[in-house]
Amino acid sequence: MARPVLDEKKFFLVSLTISSTNKIVLRVDGMEGVKIEDCVKISRVIEQGLDREEEDFELEVSSAGLDSSFMVKEQYQKNVGRNIVMKFPGGIKLEGKLIEANEEDFVVEYQRKEKIEGRKKKQTITETKTYKYQQVNNVKLVMNF
Repeated sequence: MARPVLDEKKFFLVSLTISSTNKIVLRVDGMEGVKIEDCVKISRVIEQGLDREEEDFELEVSSAGLDSSFMVKEQYQKNVGRNIVMKFPGGIKLEGKLIEANEEDFVVEYQRKEKIEGRKKKQTITETKTYKYQQVNNVKLVMNF
């Protein structure tokens, strides 16, 4: 028996929306990324399970995208070791390196400048802080080219 397509490369569902006009939009991601061929395979598997004779629909399957906000915990886990930017309530932004992600929270290492008594220049301080997923409004990958 063939393995399900979503397990083939450790794919995971990021979002699924179905409009009142039966437009189905599926966003997927994977620990090793998502290729166009993967989206085509997933689309074909889904279409096999739906009956166009019974109900007409439009199906769109795509990857979550590099510039998309993280929506599920698996995206945090996939991007451990990479730089992220977080937006908090009140418009506060913080950039740092994603160190760890588990079921309840994630850990970020960031640097800040601080005036230290007895020194003329501000010193760079590295801190590590744990955040609950619900503490942040938005988290995105920092794109470095």
